[in-house]
Amino acid sequence: MAPALACSLGNAPGSLGQGFSPRRSGRFAATAAADSNPSLHSSSLFAGFDFGTSGARVVVIDKEGEILAERKRQYPRLNGLVRQAENPAAASAWRATLFALLEEIPVEFRARVGSICLDGTSATTMIVDRNTGELLSRPVLYNESCSQSLPFVHQIAPANHTVLTGTSTLCKMVAWWQRAEKEQRKNAILMHQADWLLYLLHGRLGISDYNNALKVGFDPETEEYPDWLRKQEFGDMLPNVIEPGAVVGKVTSAIATTFGLPPSCVVCTGTTDSIAAFLAARATEPGEAVTSLGSTLAVKLISTERVDDARYGVYSHRIQGQWLVGGASNTGGIVLRQYFSDKELDVLSHAINPNKPSVLDYYPLPSTGERFPVADPNLEPRLEPRPPNDVEFLHGLLESIARIEARAYKLLGDLGSTKLRAVFTSGGGSKNHVWERIRQRVLGVPVSASQHREAAYGAALLALQGSGSIQ
Repeated sequence: MAPALACSLGNAPGSLGQGFSPRRSGRFAATAAADSNPSLHSSSLFAGFDFGTSGARVVVIDKEGEILAERKRQYPRLNGLVRQAENPAAASAWRATLFALLEEIPVEFRARVGSICLDGTSATTMIVDRNTGELLSRPVLYNESCSQSLPFVHQIAPANHTVLTGTSTLCKMVAWWQRAEKEQRKNAILMHQADWLLYLLHGRLGISDYNNALKVGFDPETEEYPDWLRKQEFGDMLPNVIEPGAVVGKVTSAIATTFGLPPSCVVCTGTTDSIAAFLAARATEPGEAVTSLGSTLAVKLISTERVDDARYGVYSHRIQGQWLVGGASNTGGIVLRQYFSDKELDVLSHAINPNKPSVLDYYPLPSTGERFPVADPNLEPRLEPRPPNDVEFLHGLLESIARIEARAYKLLGDLGSTKLRAVFTSGGGSKNHVWERIRQRVLGVPVSASQHREAAYGAALLALQGSGSIQ
């Protein structure tokens, strides 16, 4: 029996199957791939999959980066449940969605796919039998906490390390280990959501990437696990880690035959959904950043210096030879939706003068607690006074969120990152042009909407990178 964890990791045994710069021209990247991998040629296409919180999407691009096909699907209802959390059939839903999306790529495009890449939610953790591929417990999702592991993790990890949060992959792995039976421990290996889904295509267990492995303790600077982690009794569970977008191997013959893919089609290591969304925005130079304005506000900045500080939830990913420093606030669109519909937001926004600062000073939060740029679990929302005029109220909300964004980038700079030079915007908030002008005034740097907003497009760019000898 698989161990039941305090972080609600239930039993779910069962075998479930076996240096690119986005601004370079697609022709350059495809040529480089073809030179080092003769199976790729000028007519090859590149497929990127994004597995998010409620569904998944695939984007197929050509060597120029033009989108030829795009499909999306919600996860199927399994065992009467739609929510992934605490659903022992979540992995089956992901697998079914992956295969359904493959089938929905037009046949003529499938026959030309030369490379595949995929992103998943960060810190979504899976424990697998290294010999059989059997899941030893249900997946633990990105936002689930195994805080009961924190006392032990605090004992072994350096102060302010990225893993020192209950939602880290390391805490989830430790929680499983502490309750697992000896026989299960012996053959167990850690995988992330993206790792496992890619394994279904290439058939090789125990391979991850720099970005997904960050929250288990992998050091992208030294390109290895630190000694304090490797020497633990669960050290053998750690997957092999290579850079995102590196070729792992070809699709299995069963996958090629079933879905009409070329037998020469390669599968690359993946990344997280937030990194894929960043790549889709095509920011490439130090000082360029991407702000995601969705339900929450998340920022990521290209930096020549690495910055990590668990106090604020700030950590650095390594991508394409540079550091991607980021953090996430609890403010964002979720607060706007508490007061206004989409139609109201559109109408009221057009009545705002974006060149005039609002005198209202809010800290819009959906509930008590903030993580970044203020680390205060007891911080209360500040949404008063509310003027009788809804235009003024919305102006105050938009400007206050912009001030939080500016404070976030200032904190990254204070911690040692490269100074902010320009911001690209993704997420639903990127469609609000009045807000964009407010943010540009408050931030003091150029602000523009991302050319591509879907993480699947970023994953497709990593597939385009797919080159080199088979690992």
